Formats: sequence, C-alpha cells, structure tokens
Amino acid sequence: MFILGFSIFMGLSVPQYFNEYTAIKGYGPVHTGGRWFNDIVNVPFSSEAFVAGCVAYFLDNTLHRRDSSIRKDRGKHWWDKFRSFKGDTRSEEFYSLPFNLNKYFPSV
Repeated sequence: MFILGFSIFMGLSVPQYFNEYTAIKGYGPVHTGGRWFNDIVNVPFSSEAFVAGCVAYFLDNTLHRRDSSIRKDRGKHWWDKFRSFKGDTRSEEFYSLPFNLNKYFPSV
C-alpha cells in the first residue's frame, strides 16, 4: 500500500513542480548548456505516468525477494506455475500453431 500511495503522490508532485518551474522561468529545472540534454531530462519528469512508474518500479524491487509474505503481496506465487512450459498440461494445446504446423516447428 505504501509503494502504491507514495508512487502516486510523487507521480503527481514532481511533474507539477517541473511544469510550474517551466511556466515561471521559461525553462525547466534542468538547465545546462545543451538544450538536447535539458529536453531529455525535463520532458520525462514532466509526465505523471513516467515518474509514478519509475518510483513504483524502484520501490517494488527493493523489497526482500525470499520472504514468503512479500512474494504473496507482489503476486509472485501466482506466476510460479507458469515459469515452466511443462508446468501446465494445457500449455501444449494453448501455444500450438494452427494447421498442425507443430510437426515442422516444435515448441520445445
């Protein structure tokens, strides 16, 4: 819950700061000699989705990987059965090619 809330908060706050700074000064917070570099940094950080996604990705990957309760919170336990092609008997039927092309292009 913290990761989701904090990333939404930062996703709204940081772009607002970048947009207001640009409106007042006429250029973004990153103001170097190279305009191309300024645009590379200022444009993504003016996007709510980019900032929130980066913050959420970073915070989600800093959690302990081996703790079972964290694995369950992140939904990793649900993906365990799909880690192997042979893990589910329906995989062969679902991923088969049409017109019986599996004879010529085997999946595994």
